[in-house]
Amino acid sequence: MISVGIDVSKGKSTVCLLKPYGEIICKPFEVQHTEKDLEELANLLQKLDGEIKIVMEATGIYHLPILTFLLEEGFFISVINPFMMKRFARDNSLRGAKNDRLDSVMIASYGIEKWHKLKKYEVNDGIYPELRFLGRQYHRFMQTHVKHVQELTHLLDHTAPGLKAMFNSWNEHNNRDKLSDFVERFWHFDLITSLSREEFVEQYLLWAKEKKYHQSRSKAEKIYDLASNGIPTLSSRTPSTQMIIQEAINVLRIVNNSLYRILSRMKELAKSLPEYATVRSMGGVGDALAPQLIAEIGDVRRLHNGHALVALAGIDPPPYESGQFVGTHRKISKRGSPILRKIGFEVMRVLKSHKEPEDNAVYNYILKKEAEGKNKKLAKIAGLNKFLRIYYARIMEVYR
Repeated sequence: MISVGIDVSKGKSTVCLLKPYGEIICKPFEVQHTEKDLEELANLLQKLDGEIKIVMEATGIYHLPILTFLLEEGFFISVINPFMMKRFARDNSLRGAKNDRLDSVMIASYGIEKWHKLKKYEVNDGIYPELRFLGRQYHRFMQTHVKHVQELTHLLDHTAPGLKAMFNSWNEHNNRDKLSDFVERFWHFDLITSLSREEFVEQYLLWAKEKKYHQSRSKAEKIYDLASNGIPTLSSRTPSTQMIIQEAINVLRIVNNSLYRILSRMKELAKSLPEYATVRSMGGVGDALAPQLIAEIGDVRRLHNGHALVALAGIDPPPYESGQFVGTHRKISKRGSPILRKIGFEVMRVLKSHKEPEDNAVYNYILKKEAEGKNKKLAKIAGLNKFLRIYYARIMEVYR
């Protein structure tokens, strides 16, 4: 019975070999995440007598090289939640000292104490891992998209203040960006006010027809009024102004194209899964949110019930009891996936911003909570809780 505790960091790990009753086989040592070092580690472990279980924390992507290598060598590996390890360390360390060597000893100690409860890491090949990878990348690219929209908006505050509010930004369904398309043509209010009202309206309608947008005369007139009353703080005669705005548009389009390609691939993969039609039919879930939802939740069959899915999203209120006291006003734990929470709240937003859907169980539940006096945010949290439990039940039914 040997617990191998591995404290992972970027590019290297610290390893501790521990037997029961705190017997350290050898002092904690460091291995680089190179083929040579990992082969030496594998050879060392294979020479040991007794059952071996390797324990490491999930650390984003840093643990993947050593995890992948040791899995291919056939070792039992348990990848644990860092929160669980943090709680174990807190309960088993009086001094609170911390460094890589001590952490590897603590992880190995966790393996000894939880020996019979350690869950073996299973390699999950197929669609779900690829979807999850794409979903996480989509989330990161979306953060970049938001940043560059803000940068373009900041520039427009100098050349066309208030214009951003007149147009929608990127459309994830058709990869169109009306704001960027318009600003590329009319990047400064001077380009609008140099024309008469009727001249600009005609040019706007021609532009909309050319770009295949809705040709709205009233929209054109509102833009002209905005430009007539606006006060730009950067001159249209400065050559650099147009150049910088065009560069901001170019960068934003590159990011938008990447988002569109990623989402298209996610849709393609998600549609090949048996549960896709069921997920897509749920209230608040559209073509863009369905693959994102499936990507972050993954295969629900690995979860034992709907409450586990709620916990995965981190919207479960943890119990708070002491003696005769039982806490009733509890906040959500936020210990699950922040990305799943964000997608879930977007589903709730879409659900409430449209008319009552055919699949109205969650919609009516949110209305019920609001009628009971819950504020809109708490009502949506309650709605998401119910949504996830329904999601679990329906998808499990698909696979029965």
